[in-house]
Amino acid sequence: MCGIALIICGIRFHLSSLFLNSTLPVLNSDQLAFDIDDLREALRRRGPDRLGSTKLLLHSPILNRLPVREIVSSIEGEVKEESGCEGDEGNCFSLENGRTPHLHTHFSTIPCSSAELHFLGATLQLRGVSPVVQPLIDSAKNILVYNGEIFGGIDIGSDENDGEVLLQLLGECCLGSIPGVLSRIKGPWAIIYWQESAKTLWFARDAFGRRSLLVHWPTEEDSRLLLSSVSPVSSNEHSSDIEAENGTTKLNFWEELRCGIYSISMDAPDVDGVLVGEVKKHDWTNPVLEELIKWERTYVEPKPEDLHISHSKSLTGKHDTHLVNSDIVPIKSGSIQVSISVPAQAVLIALRESVMRRSSLHTVFQAGRLDMRKEIVPVAVLFSGGLDSMIIAALLHQCLDPSYDIDLLNVSFDGRSAPDRISARAGVNELRRIAPSRKWKLVEINAELSTLTFETKHVMSLINPANTYMDLNIGIALWLAAGGDGWVYEENTNYNDEDCRCIKYKSKARILLVGSGADEQCAGYGRHRTKYRNGSWLSLNEEMKLDMQRIWKRNLGRDDRCIADHGKEARFPFLDEDVIRILLGFPLWEVTNLDQPSGIGDKKILREVAELLGLHEAASLPKRAIQFGSRIARESNRKNYGSNRAANQASAGSAVIHKRLDMA
Repeated sequence: MCGIALIICGIRFHLSSLFLNSTLPVLNSDQLAFDIDDLREALRRRGPDRLGSTKLLLHSPILNRLPVREIVSSIEGEVKEESGCEGDEGNCFSLENGRTPHLHTHFSTIPCSSAELHFLGATLQLRGVSPVVQPLIDSAKNILVYNGEIFGGIDIGSDENDGEVLLQLLGECCLGSIPGVLSRIKGPWAIIYWQESAKTLWFARDAFGRRSLLVHWPTEEDSRLLLSSVSPVSSNEHSSDIEAENGTTKLNFWEELRCGIYSISMDAPDVDGVLVGEVKKHDWTNPVLEELIKWERTYVEPKPEDLHISHSKSLTGKHDTHLVNSDIVPIKSGSIQVSISVPAQAVLIALRESVMRRSSLHTVFQAGRLDMRKEIVPVAVLFSGGLDSMIIAALLHQCLDPSYDIDLLNVSFDGRSAPDRISARAGVNELRRIAPSRKWKLVEINAELSTLTFETKHVMSLINPANTYMDLNIGIALWLAAGGDGWVYEENTNYNDEDCRCIKYKSKARILLVGSGADEQCAGYGRHRTKYRNGSWLSLNEEMKLDMQRIWKRNLGRDDRCIADHGKEARFPFLDEDVIRILLGFPLWEVTNLDQPSGIGDKKILREVAELLGLHEAASLPKRAIQFGSRIARESNRKNYGSNRAANQASAGSAVIHKRLDMA
């Protein structure tokens, strides 16, 4: 996980291909909507290991008052703020990672048109054997800031850093082949890349938006183009001031960058001597990825005999110890009893491989930690005790070295009475039953919304540009859970015992597995049942397709920013490309059956997966969103509306937050 940003000034942008305002003037104002130090701090929280920056200057010399039709560049001395770095900041770097220091080009011809691209990169390093500092710069003056993980499509050695490998591959590209490299990546990523040979800037976000990247497109008020993993607190306050003056509540400085690949090709000055940048969006070149983005299912409406066959399939051997013990759960379809549905077997295999890719310890940076003791917990699970998090936890047990503990992070705004706390305690008991050799740590994180004034304001900046009470409630719950600061009870505790002993504990895991994407793909939301009742299978399929195609905007950017703020990396096993492909390939009636009651027909295929893992109690649990399971929604309703009833009448969940009133 990293925090990346770019500030571009001094360029007139042509945006017509993006259906934005076609051409915008360049203003002389040097005022940003935030302080650069606030941006640095926000990025450093995401990437606590190292923070670096560099400035790229673009010039177009003028000879005899006639502009030369070329652009030349120079790189200012880099500034790196990292532990153990002493002395002159401007000289605090070496030739590691292909860096070339003090790359200056001197110009004897003045005046000249100029522009500035300021790259910033903060790193939470999870791969490689040597420390890496961003921005990465190669000998050809290509510049990369990268936030992501490569889990497939491009070969990464166990001792290699994927950012360095990607820089090398991109450096070998000609102008038109950059999208081809990016389309090959399997995994979550966001990228900003300067291609020196073509004088072109590339920026992109993976096809499902699993890593945050915000954009400020140039406007009449601020002609800069800005990219950032996160909104600094001060820019959120700036937006609040503007809204108060204008009587509006819309956050409009930042927006989520729509998933895709973009380029800005730089051209020589226009008639007024200003450099010109043409912004384009490029197509993905991977046909398999294109199919996943389209999310077109072949078999949607079943025939009566299809439903009969699907309904008659039953999972036998539910309490057979061969299936209960997760240490020996079979993963090859040939070794599973034939009465278990083939789709569930395939999904189990794909999910297990997905969790394996996301928990393999070669992805945990070891440099400087060679004495890493086994009691360090490398991977944790965002844990409600519900169906999705139970499946992830059971699979993580199969994939992770048995000598490591596993932290299960659970947040509650109603102590032991919150539904998610009750199900989490029941869930950890079930996990201990199927995996008694593993040390499971249920980290109980308790909070009271009334005492979180500062934290609420901070999370408001993280969810930006999202701005509803539902977003804020989810954001606070995720932010607290990711912090991992709670209480752990003694192993084998009877939670009903009032005298059971607990100790203060803070999870140090840098990787957090999250169940996002399961509900969208397997019809877990209440609105899916409503669509099915009102329009049957076709309406249900269209609603699920809509959910998958907007998950980048509604969920993943927000969730990534809230979790990463603690220097943790969120990984989403259900949103692995192979898992999406497997689920999409099955008939819809094999994935879900909403004729059956809640807890049985919804997410049917995942309930069968849970049975295969021996999670018989979890397999029948109903869907419960984190804002309701943790009871933060109830507390928010009481605080802002006086009661749940009043909040429901006001549709509080989707209501826009009037921040200046709430934060006063």
